[in-house]
Amino acid sequence: MTYPRNQLVPPGSPGTYHCVSRCVRRAFLCGEDHYSGQSFEHRRQWIEDRLQQLAEVFALSLWAYAVMSNHLHVVVQVLPEVAARWTDEAVAQRWIRLFPKAEQDMALRVQALMANPERLAVLRARLSDLSWFMRCLSEPIARRANAEDQCKGRFWEGRFKCQALLDESAVLAAMAYVDLNPVRAALCDALEDSAHTSARQRLKQHRAEPVAGEVIAPIAGVAGQCVVGISASDYLQLLDWTGRQVHPNKRGTLTGPPPRALQRMGHDAAQWPRQVLAVGSEFHRAVGAAECLIAKAAAMGQRWLHGIGAARRLLHANR
Repeated sequence: MTYPRNQLVPPGSPGTYHCVSRCVRRAFLCGEDHYSGQSFEHRRQWIEDRLQQLAEVFALSLWAYAVMSNHLHVVVQVLPEVAARWTDEAVAQRWIRLFPKAEQDMALRVQALMANPERLAVLRARLSDLSWFMRCLSEPIARRANAEDQCKGRFWEGRFKCQALLDESAVLAAMAYVDLNPVRAALCDALEDSAHTSARQRLKQHRAEPVAGEVIAPIAGVAGQCVVGISASDYLQLLDWTGRQVHPNKRGTLTGPPPRALQRMGHDAAQWPRQVLAVGSEFHRAVGAAECLIAKAAAMGQRWLHGIGAARRLLHANR
């Protein structure tokens, strides 16, 4: 059974979400199709470039992403309060950048939009809307891939999967779940080799400009919006450690102290990998502590949300 998206993502409200878009019939977005032998590897960069473009236009922060062979993951924080502070001219310019028209003068289009307050209010809301962000991400990729394949029809499944991330632990677990997708799929053994993920981009940024102690920043988009209170170096250490536990072909056993991030957040080292994997297997429409899930269910007019039992089991194991 499907539900209206606005039950989970209230229009005009801030929030952080884990979204997944899959190709229709699990067709290949990227990588190599072992059936036909054709490579679509170059399409991964299409997604990364488009994410960067959209993060510069929308009122949002991009916290994690992973471009896989037939699906993609993003962890994104929508910030309608940021869009509310933009000038009318800034809103018009951002919208025109999003939907350019070669045959029309940009300055004239900006003036036309600024002269229409009702239209401008609609566009301001869209520039902080999660569904519009995912639409503007998927549609150009679909058109480009169909043109390359010389075909028509759907490229993506009709709806993207969305999980509301209700607390700091949920955001951190979802980020790790997304960043470790290639590791879990046994496509690579180290973060350095996990191409087309935010983990690799963060690692390159950290090595180029190591900053100790600063709270981790989004990979793109609006900065200064803290959703995880650890540093970039602590996150990368936690990510590397977690990847060694969830890799299907890992060797050895847990040794030494747990990462500092786990110690600060009070998580049990043996339980944390399960909490990361639970994002994809034990939660459905929302991820968080049991009390957060109960509150979210009430706000949605429901009595229950899938994952409350899992949240309680994880809390009990962390004590």
